[in-house]
Order: sequence, then C-alpha cells, then structure tokens
Amino acid sequence: MAFAGGGPPPDDIVVEALRAGDEAMFASLLDAWSPGMLRLARAYVSTDDSAQEVVQDAWLAVVEGIDGFEGRSSVKTWVHRILVNTAKKRGARERRAIPWSSAFRPPVGPAADSARSPDGDGLPPGPWKDFSVLWPTPEDEALAAEVRGQIAAALAGLPARQRTVITLRDVEGCTSAEVCEILDISAANQRVLLHRARAWVRGRIEDYFETVGRPA
Repeated sequence: MAFAGGGPPPDDIVVEALRAGDEAMFASLLDAWSPGMLRLARAYVSTDDSAQEVVQDAWLAVVEGIDGFEGRSSVKTWVHRILVNTAKKRGARERRAIPWSSAFRPPVGPAADSARSPDGDGLPPGPWKDFSVLWPTPEDEALAAEVRGQIAAALAGLPARQRTVITLRDVEGCTSAEVCEILDISAANQRVLLHRARAWVRGRIEDYFETVGRPA
C-alpha cells in the first residue's frame, strides 16, 4: 500500500486502520516515517544500532497504544512523541554507562541570517538548504558529498536537545508548533535551541569552505 501524493490519508482513517490491525497501513507508515524517526532517535543514543532499536520499540508502543489515541495532536506528532520519550529513556541508560560529556562542544559560530523563516518564528531556514546552487555541474558532485558529510558531522557535534530540534525542523520539515508539541517545550525555548544549533552548523560549514577555498 503506497500513499497517494506521497502522504498518508487523514488521521481518522489512519487510526481506524491501525485499530483494525490493517497491516498494509502499518507498513506504509513504517516506510514513510521510520527513516526520519531513525535520524531523530540517533540524536539521543550513541550508536546506529541503538537508534534502530529505539525506533522498533517506539512502533511497538504505537501498536499497543493506538486504542488510547485521543486525537489531541496529529498521529504523526503522537508517534514522534512516543519516539522521543523512548529515545530519552534509552539515552539515559547509555549515559549512566558511558560518559558523553566530552563528546559535546558548546555551540559557536556566527549568528544566523536576519531573514524571517517561512514558519514565521523569526529564524531563517537552515544554512545548508541552498548549498546545492553552488554546484551546478556534475564535476562538483564530490564536493557536494563532502559538504553533506560536514553537515552530518556538525549535527553530531551538537548537544542532544539542539540536535533534536534542528533535525525536526530542518531535516524532517516540522513546523515550530509541531516541534514544541513533540518535545513539550515552549516556543521561546524552541527558537533559542534552533538558533544555537543553526549557528553552530553554519560556523562549521563556513570553516569548511574557508579550508577548500570556496565562498560560503
């Protein structure tokens, strides 16, 4: 079962299908949302394998809890909240076993642009979103791949809360309201975390362009 137009049907249809044990609906949601859920889970845990286990546990919790879904948020937001709670618990267990403090550096780098974001929260889009215009020819594909690697490394260097917010906003395309609901944080807190994360990533990418002699 593939979603027409690239997205799932209305929430009431999704919920009804899941409650009825519709395996095709579940498989379609799994295919559509699991890659993003895996990236989000990775913000909390130490390995890719752990992130995969978090996603599996989250989907199990979704199946077990769908009868209790009350519709106070969208199904996708509800699923992502379950994921975040599951990932937090897993990450806390890992931190008790492995000290992570040395893995994180404080966010540095220039402030983000002053342009307003389409989401209307006063913050510009992620600084890497328009990088593709810098490589109009096939010869530059290797450089583009290197930059994607630099972006991934920059994201990995962020504290967990900043990494989660920027992943939801700039990688998964969630609105600020959705992020606040998923993470149970205020709009002001979301703006601060996103601003710091984007500034850190922009700083890392600008440093990279300076080393390769290309303008950022």
